[in-house]
Amino acid sequence: MLTIGQLAAYAGVTVRAVRHYHQVGLLPEPERDASGYRRYGPKAVVSLIKIRTLANAGVPLSRIGQMLEADAPTFAEAVHRIDSHLRDEIERLETSRKQIAQLTAGDSLALPPEVISYLDRLREIGASERMVGGERDGWILVAARSPDRIREFMPGKLAQLDDPQVVRLYRVLSEIFESDAGDDDPRLEEAADIMACLAEQAYTSGEINLGEEAYDDLPHDLLDALAVESDPRTQRLQDLMRKRGWAGWNRMERLAEPPDGYN
Repeated sequence: MLTIGQLAAYAGVTVRAVRHYHQVGLLPEPERDASGYRRYGPKAVVSLIKIRTLANAGVPLSRIGQMLEADAPTFAEAVHRIDSHLRDEIERLETSRKQIAQLTAGDSLALPPEVISYLDRLREIGASERMVGGERDGWILVAARSPDRIREFMPGKLAQLDDPQVVRLYRVLSEIFESDAGDDDPRLEEAADIMACLAEQAYTSGEINLGEEAYDDLPHDLLDALAVESDPRTQRLQDLMRKRGWAGWNRMERLAEPPDGYN
Protein backbone atom coordinates (compact mmCIF):
# COMPACT_ATOMS: atom_id res chain seq x y z
CA MET A 1 0.00 0.00 0.00
CA LEU A 2 1.24 3.46 -0.91
CA THR A 3 1.43 6.72 0.97
CA ILE A 4 0.14 9.85 -0.76
CA GLY A 5 3.69 10.82 -1.68
CA GLN A 6 4.40 7.39 -3.18
CA LEU A 7 1.08 7.46 -5.05
CA ALA A 8 1.85 10.87 -6.52
CA ALA A 9 5.34 9.82 -7.57
CA TYR A 10 4.05 6.60 -9.18
CA ALA A 11 1.43 8.43 -11.21
CA GLY A 12 3.70 11.36 -12.11
CA VAL A 13 1.76 14.11 -10.35
CA THR A 14 2.30 16.27 -7.29
CA VAL A 15 0.93 15.60 -3.83
CA ARG A 16 -0.89 18.89 -4.12
CA ALA A 17 -2.64 17.61 -7.25
CA VAL A 18 -3.73 14.43 -5.47
CA ARG A 19 -5.21 16.47 -2.63
CA HIS A 20 -6.98 18.70 -5.13
CA TYR A 21 -8.49 15.64 -6.84
CA HIS A 22 -9.72 14.57 -3.42
CA GLN A 23 -11.34 17.97 -2.84
CA VAL A 24 -13.17 18.01 -6.18
CA GLY A 25 -14.35 14.41 -5.78
CA LEU A 26 -12.35 12.82 -8.59
CA LEU A 27 -10.29 10.51 -6.41
CA PRO A 28 -11.74 8.89 -3.28
CA GLU A 29 -9.80 9.65 -0.14
CA PRO A 30 -9.08 6.53 1.94
CA GLU A 31 -9.43 6.37 5.68
CA ARG A 32 -6.32 6.65 7.80
CA ASP A 33 -4.77 3.44 9.05
CA ALA A 34 -3.73 2.68 12.63
CA SER A 35 -0.50 4.64 12.17
CA GLY A 36 -2.42 7.72 11.07
CA TYR A 37 -1.49 7.54 7.37
CA ARG A 38 -3.76 7.26 4.37
CA ARG A 39 -2.83 4.28 2.26
CA TYR A 40 -3.63 3.85 -1.43
CA GLY A 41 -4.06 0.61 -3.32
CA PRO A 42 -3.61 -0.26 -7.01
CA LYS A 43 -7.11 0.93 -8.00
CA ALA A 44 -6.22 4.39 -6.73
CA VAL A 45 -3.07 4.31 -8.82
CA VAL A 46 -5.02 3.33 -11.95
CA SER A 47 -7.67 5.98 -11.30
CA LEU A 48 -5.04 8.67 -10.73
CA ILE A 49 -3.20 7.77 -13.95
CA LYS A 50 -6.48 8.03 -15.88
CA ILE A 51 -7.24 11.40 -14.27
CA ARG A 52 -3.74 12.68 -15.06
CA THR A 53 -3.96 11.49 -18.67
CA LEU A 54 -7.33 13.13 -19.26
CA ALA A 55 -6.28 16.34 -17.52
CA ASN A 56 -3.07 16.55 -19.57
CA ALA A 57 -5.17 16.09 -22.71
CA GLY A 58 -7.08 19.23 -21.83
CA VAL A 59 -10.24 17.67 -20.44
CA PRO A 60 -11.78 19.98 -17.81
CA LEU A 61 -11.79 18.48 -14.34
CA SER A 62 -15.55 18.99 -14.22
CA ARG A 63 -15.92 16.45 -17.04
CA ILE A 64 -13.32 13.90 -16.02
CA GLY A 65 -15.55 12.30 -13.39
CA GLN A 66 -18.29 11.67 -15.94
CA MET A 67 -15.84 10.14 -18.36
CA LEU A 68 -14.39 7.81 -15.77
CA GLU A 69 -17.86 6.47 -15.04
CA ALA A 70 -19.01 6.30 -18.68
CA ASP A 71 -19.46 3.10 -20.64
CA ALA A 72 -17.25 2.37 -23.64
CA PRO A 73 -19.40 4.01 -26.38
CA THR A 74 -20.01 7.14 -24.28
CA PHE A 75 -16.34 7.37 -23.39
CA ALA A 76 -15.34 7.00 -27.08
CA GLU A 77 -17.74 9.79 -28.08
CA ALA A 78 -16.34 12.05 -25.38
CA VAL A 79 -12.81 11.34 -26.55
CA HIS A 80 -13.85 12.18 -30.14
CA ARG A 81 -15.23 15.55 -29.01
CA ILE A 82 -12.04 16.25 -27.09
CA ASP A 83 -9.92 15.35 -30.11
CA SER A 84 -11.97 17.67 -32.31
CA HIS A 85 -11.52 20.47 -29.79
CA LEU A 86 -7.78 19.85 -29.67
CA ARG A 87 -7.53 20.01 -33.47
CA ASP A 88 -9.28 23.38 -33.41
CA GLU A 89 -6.95 24.54 -30.66
CA ILE A 90 -3.90 23.39 -32.62
CA GLU A 91 -5.07 25.36 -35.66
CA ARG A 92 -5.57 28.44 -33.47
CA LEU A 93 -2.12 28.06 -31.98
CA GLU A 94 -0.54 27.58 -35.41
CA THR A 95 -2.19 30.81 -36.54
CA SER A 96 -0.87 32.53 -33.41
CA ARG A 97 2.62 31.20 -34.12
CA LYS A 98 2.52 32.65 -37.63
CA GLN A 99 1.39 36.01 -36.27
CA ILE A 100 4.10 35.97 -33.61
CA ALA A 101 6.68 35.03 -36.23
CA GLN A 102 5.76 38.23 -38.05
CA LEU A 103 6.94 40.18 -35.04
CA THR A 104 10.51 39.16 -35.84
CA ALA A 105 10.08 40.82 -39.21
CA GLY A 106 9.32 44.17 -37.57
CA ASP A 107 7.70 46.39 -40.19
CA SER A 108 5.90 43.50 -41.92
CA LEU A 109 3.49 43.14 -39.01
CA ALA A 110 0.02 44.11 -40.34
CA LEU A 111 1.49 45.85 -43.39
CA PRO A 112 1.58 44.94 -47.11
CA PRO A 113 4.87 44.67 -49.06
CA GLU A 114 4.35 48.05 -50.77
CA VAL A 115 4.49 49.84 -47.44
CA ILE A 116 7.54 47.83 -46.35
CA SER A 117 9.36 49.04 -49.46
CA TYR A 118 8.34 52.61 -48.67
CA LEU A 119 9.64 52.34 -45.10
CA ASP A 120 12.93 50.92 -46.37
CA ARG A 121 13.19 53.88 -48.73
CA LEU A 122 12.69 56.26 -45.79
CA ARG A 123 15.67 54.65 -44.07
CA GLU A 124 17.72 55.08 -47.24
CA ILE A 125 17.10 58.84 -47.34
CA GLY A 126 18.18 59.21 -43.72
CA ALA A 127 14.96 59.02 -41.70
CA SER A 128 15.52 57.86 -38.12
CA GLU A 129 14.05 54.64 -36.76
CA ARG A 130 11.70 56.66 -34.58
CA MET A 131 10.50 58.55 -37.64
CA VAL A 132 10.08 55.30 -39.57
CA GLY A 133 8.23 53.80 -36.61
CA GLY A 134 5.76 56.68 -36.61
CA GLU A 135 5.18 56.27 -40.33
CA ARG A 136 4.73 52.52 -39.86
CA ASP A 137 2.06 53.00 -37.20
CA GLY A 138 0.26 55.48 -39.41
CA TRP A 139 0.22 53.08 -42.32
CA ILE A 140 -1.14 50.35 -40.05
CA LEU A 141 -4.14 52.62 -39.43
CA VAL A 142 -4.54 53.29 -43.15
CA ALA A 143 -4.17 49.62 -44.12
CA ALA A 144 -6.77 48.59 -41.55
CA ARG A 145 -9.27 51.13 -42.91
CA SER A 146 -8.54 50.94 -46.64
CA PRO A 147 -6.40 47.86 -47.40
CA ASP A 148 -7.33 47.91 -51.09
CA ARG A 149 -6.12 51.49 -51.53
CA ILE A 150 -2.49 50.96 -50.49
CA ARG A 151 -1.25 50.21 -54.02
CA GLU A 152 -2.99 53.36 -55.21
CA PHE A 153 -1.24 55.53 -52.64
CA MET A 154 2.30 54.17 -52.75
CA PRO A 155 3.55 55.32 -56.19
CA GLY A 156 2.89 58.94 -55.28
CA LYS A 157 4.42 58.54 -51.82
CA LEU A 158 7.57 56.98 -53.27
CA ALA A 159 7.81 59.69 -55.94
CA GLN A 160 7.76 62.35 -53.21
CA LEU A 161 10.95 60.89 -51.77
CA ASP A 162 12.82 61.96 -54.93
CA ASP A 163 12.19 65.60 -53.99
CA PRO A 164 15.20 67.09 -52.12
CA GLN A 165 12.84 69.19 -50.00
CA VAL A 166 10.98 66.10 -48.83
CA VAL A 167 14.28 64.39 -48.03
CA ARG A 168 15.37 67.43 -46.05
CA LEU A 169 12.05 67.48 -44.21
CA TYR A 170 12.39 63.87 -43.09
CA ARG A 171 15.94 64.48 -41.94
CA VAL A 172 15.03 67.60 -39.99
CA LEU A 173 12.05 65.88 -38.37
CA SER A 174 14.24 62.90 -37.53
CA GLU A 175 16.76 65.20 -35.83
CA ILE A 176 13.99 66.91 -33.87
CA PHE A 177 12.28 63.73 -32.68
CA GLU A 178 15.58 62.08 -31.75
CA SER A 179 16.61 65.07 -29.63
CA ASP A 180 15.58 66.19 -26.16
CA ALA A 181 14.85 69.74 -27.32
CA GLY A 182 11.51 71.31 -26.38
CA ASP A 183 8.89 73.28 -28.25
CA ASP A 184 11.35 76.12 -28.78
CA ASP A 185 13.61 74.01 -30.99
CA PRO A 186 14.43 76.30 -33.98
CA ARG A 187 14.36 73.26 -36.26
CA LEU A 188 10.59 73.20 -35.83
CA GLU A 189 10.45 76.51 -37.67
CA GLU A 190 12.56 75.06 -40.48
CA ALA A 191 10.34 71.98 -40.70
CA ALA A 192 7.21 74.16 -40.81
CA ASP A 193 8.74 76.29 -43.58
CA ILE A 194 9.48 73.21 -45.68
CA MET A 195 6.03 71.74 -45.10
CA ALA A 196 4.30 74.99 -45.99
CA CYS A 197 6.39 75.29 -49.14
CA LEU A 198 5.60 71.72 -50.21
CA ALA A 199 1.91 72.21 -49.50
CA GLU A 200 1.82 75.44 -51.51
CA GLN A 201 3.59 73.84 -54.45
CA ALA A 202 1.21 70.88 -54.48
CA TYR A 203 -1.82 73.14 -54.15
CA THR A 204 -0.90 75.61 -56.89
CA SER A 205 0.41 73.00 -59.34
CA GLY A 206 -2.70 70.86 -59.04
CA GLU A 207 -0.62 67.73 -58.45
CA ILE A 208 -2.95 66.87 -55.59
CA ASN A 209 -6.41 68.12 -54.79
CA LEU A 210 -6.53 68.75 -51.06
CA GLY A 211 -10.29 68.40 -51.07
CA GLU A 212 -10.36 65.24 -53.14
CA GLU A 213 -13.15 62.87 -52.14
CA ALA A 214 -10.86 59.90 -52.72
CA TYR A 215 -9.20 60.63 -49.40
CA ASP A 216 -12.36 61.23 -47.38
CA ASP A 217 -12.57 57.67 -46.08
CA LEU A 218 -9.11 57.74 -44.50
CA PRO A 219 -8.84 58.22 -40.70
CA HIS A 220 -7.28 61.67 -40.89
CA ASP A 221 -8.21 62.74 -37.38
CA LEU A 222 -6.86 59.49 -35.99
CA LEU A 223 -3.61 59.91 -37.91
CA ASP A 224 -3.22 63.47 -36.67
CA ALA A 225 -3.84 62.31 -33.09
CA LEU A 226 -1.28 59.53 -33.56
CA ALA A 227 1.35 62.08 -34.54
CA VAL A 228 0.73 64.14 -31.40
CA GLU A 229 0.72 61.03 -29.19
CA SER A 230 4.01 59.89 -30.72
CA ASP A 231 5.67 63.23 -29.95
CA PRO A 232 3.93 66.23 -28.32
CA ARG A 233 6.15 68.57 -30.31
CA THR A 234 4.01 67.70 -33.31
CA GLN A 235 1.32 69.94 -31.82
CA ARG A 236 3.78 72.85 -31.84
CA LEU A 237 4.57 72.08 -35.46
CA GLN A 238 0.88 72.15 -36.33
CA ASP A 239 0.57 75.54 -34.63
CA LEU A 240 3.47 76.83 -36.72
CA MET A 241 1.78 75.50 -39.85
CA ARG A 242 -1.41 77.39 -39.00
CA LYS A 243 0.64 80.59 -38.81
CA ARG A 244 1.77 79.79 -42.33
CA GLY A 245 -1.78 79.32 -43.55
CA TRP A 246 -2.20 75.55 -43.30
CA ALA A 247 -4.25 73.40 -40.95
CA GLY A 248 -3.93 69.69 -40.24
CA TRP A 249 -1.06 67.27 -40.41
CA ASN A 250 -1.87 64.21 -42.46
CA ARG A 251 -4.32 66.04 -44.71
CA MET A 252 -3.49 69.72 -44.85
CA GLU A 253 -6.17 72.27 -45.55
CA ARG A 254 -5.40 75.75 -46.77
CA LEU A 255 -6.75 78.46 -44.51
CA ALA A 256 -8.56 81.42 -46.06
CA GLU A 257 -5.65 83.58 -44.95
CA PRO A 258 -2.78 83.18 -42.46
CA PRO A 259 -3.53 84.32 -38.91
CA ASP A 260 -2.42 87.78 -37.89
CA GLY A 261 1.20 88.03 -36.96
CA TYR A 262 2.62 85.71 -39.62
CA ASN A 263 5.33 87.35 -41.65
